[in-house]
Amino acid sequence: MSGTRRKAELLTPFVPGYRAKLLALGYTPETARGLLKVLGQLGRWMTDNEVAVSQLDWVMISRFLEYRRADSFRQMPHRRGLRLLLEFLTDEHVVDAAAPAPPSELDALLGDYRRWLIEERGLAEDTVLRYHNCAQRFLEGCTGVDGVVDVGSLTGVDVSAFLLAEAQRCSVGAAKGRVAELRALLRYLYLRGATAALLSGSIPPVAGWHDTGIPPVLSRGDVESLLGSCDRTTVSGLRDYAMLMLLARLGLRSIEVARLELGDIDWRSGEIRIRGKARRTERMPLRAEVGAAVSAYLVDGRPQTQHREVFLTCVRPFGVCARICSAMSSAAPACAPDYRRWVRIDCGMRWRRRCCPRVYR
Repeated sequence: MSGTRRKAELLTPFVPGYRAKLLALGYTPETARGLLKVLGQLGRWMTDNEVAVSQLDWVMISRFLEYRRADSFRQMPHRRGLRLLLEFLTDEHVVDAAAPAPPSELDALLGDYRRWLIEERGLAEDTVLRYHNCAQRFLEGCTGVDGVVDVGSLTGVDVSAFLLAEAQRCSVGAAKGRVAELRALLRYLYLRGATAALLSGSIPPVAGWHDTGIPPVLSRGDVESLLGSCDRTTVSGLRDYAMLMLLARLGLRSIEVARLELGDIDWRSGEIRIRGKARRTERMPLRAEVGAAVSAYLVDGRPQTQHREVFLTCVRPFGVCARICSAMSSAAPACAPDYRRWVRIDCGMRWRRRCCPRVYR
């Protein structure tokens, strides 16, 4: 661990191997240095508390995190890095691979609910995560000290009380999302036979109407300014320009751009396959200017990986670029303050694609 002033104590022998693993996974030297720093902090804590390396598991790591949190350190280690360290020590046969604990009744119910959302409802990954988190908070209130989840005695009063508590701690928009998330959970519980009545109808809507007309969109000049702000001499600029062209010229949703795979583009016939909501697919003509932008990114900017998705992150380790809005934040200065409204391209172009299909055919 060159450059660091303090030793990792008990974990010092594993520093070279851990560094090599991090670099092999594609982490930059700066990121690897930060993760090695966490290794040193953990090793010194283990020495002070007389914890052997073979005793290291998630219980000990949780105690280490509690120690860091109690002493109000300026930086808290991330669980992801500690999980990677534990996996490395397990692969080195220093730490025994602990048998997974049997899932609780709540975990089993949440797992089945997650599968229902994916297989039956066809929801996107980010949407499934939101629905799962809301269901977990709601069902934790129905779980007793013995771990039994009692949803058979639920009433509309219980549901309204949970929603009221959620509305007091979040915004109006988030409260509207809680209504949709909670209704989906109650429908699932009814279909599963866990509740005798369908309680989703007992949830009142959240007041707060806005944007009831045609959604406002950026003008043609604003769109051209945003497109021109992408520095196409860089990898991120090529990627952002191609994604913006798909949004502005074809009227795709941001999630449709993120789901686009290499096999979805038929270059010979000039068509593109769109994976929409509820696992629906559409075929649309690929306009020449859009195809040129995408091909420029594929040839000169996209890294060579095993991922089939078209758009990938520019930071190692390379992954799917799922958050389109965050990926194109570098274009903000060119169109500020109008750039803050650029996300309305998404809903506005979708409205135009639905109501004026000739524009895109």
